[in-house]
Amino acid sequence: MKIPFLDLKSVNEPYEDEIKSAIERVVDSGWYLLGSEVEDFEKEYSNFIGVDNTIGVASGLDALRIILRAYIELGVMNEGDEVIVPANTFIASILAILDARLKPVLVEPDIKTYNIDPDLIEEKITSKTKAIMIVHLYGQNACNEKIAGLCRKFNLKLIEDAAQAHGAYYQEKRIGSLGGAAAFSFYPGKNLGALGDAGAICTNDDQLEEVCRALGNYGFEKKYHNRYQGYNSRLDDMQAAILRVKLKGLDGDNQKRREVAHSYLQNIQNDQIILPKLSTSALTSKNHVWHLFVIRTEKRTSFINHLKKAGIQTLIHYPIPPHKQKGYAELHNLSLPVTEKIHEEVLSLPISPAMTQYEVEKVVQVINEIQ
Repeated sequence: MKIPFLDLKSVNEPYEDEIKSAIERVVDSGWYLLGSEVEDFEKEYSNFIGVDNTIGVASGLDALRIILRAYIELGVMNEGDEVIVPANTFIASILAILDARLKPVLVEPDIKTYNIDPDLIEEKITSKTKAIMIVHLYGQNACNEKIAGLCRKFNLKLIEDAAQAHGAYYQEKRIGSLGGAAAFSFYPGKNLGALGDAGAICTNDDQLEEVCRALGNYGFEKKYHNRYQGYNSRLDDMQAAILRVKLKGLDGDNQKRREVAHSYLQNIQNDQIILPKLSTSALTSKNHVWHLFVIRTEKRTSFINHLKKAGIQTLIHYPIPPHKQKGYAELHNLSLPVTEKIHEEVLSLPISPAMTQYEVEKVVQVINEIQ
């Protein structure tokens, strides 16, 4: 029996009948863009996250791009200003900053959490710094009082890249409601996944919401009247209808992920790997929704081969750090040894709300047998 890294068909199976009804509803409506399904999803997602405004866009990357552009249009930032960002992140975080003609200032992660190290941020702040972009990597909250305090002290915007953390909390607030704006991806493999590309911006700033909404629709302030040089980045009604169905089960699906993570943490015993570290139980911790379960090992290739031989698929998130990517020559001179160590050693194990107890136990067994 093979254990895939992520079986999306099984993940979506509990929602299959409702998804088909939602698709039929959209087809029958004759309205496929900027319609009532998008409007209803935006309201429902705002209620879920705890914000005043949600703007549906085409992807998580577009959500970040539009947030940064909106701040430029509002005069909060200017081209050439600096945005502090984790060095250990998916490339979209940095791509969005460069695309807005801003300067990414990369900060090393905390080796225990893989999120940005709060103790290293202040030394990177200059007169050109306008924002801190935190990334809730792998589904774990990256915010803390130190970061929030730096934003207050230096009058910086806090931007959340929440693409991997749907439903997680920081204290009593949902991730996505912590700063000036947050970007979500609904790529099919996310905890809240569409059946195609989709994304959203969340904010309590009504002025920012207005500019973001215009920028995502060609820059229109009204049809054919372009106040801004915008984008074509809209959440379509089909994906919105599907997301409305799956949103109702998100908290339950996240709890199933916690159960898988808890089983891994309790039962994997192999001194050649480093498991994720939490201050509380994986079962009860609200600050982690386990988009990914990431271990570290200096013998990664050996572990991949052993698991593959046993029919267990793994992935690497991510094999090459952003500052080593060919397309980002302006970052090649950076020395980021912690980030590089993480990218050389990380390995993602299968985790999803559809995993069976047998599959979880099989993964544990194989890992424990590796010498």
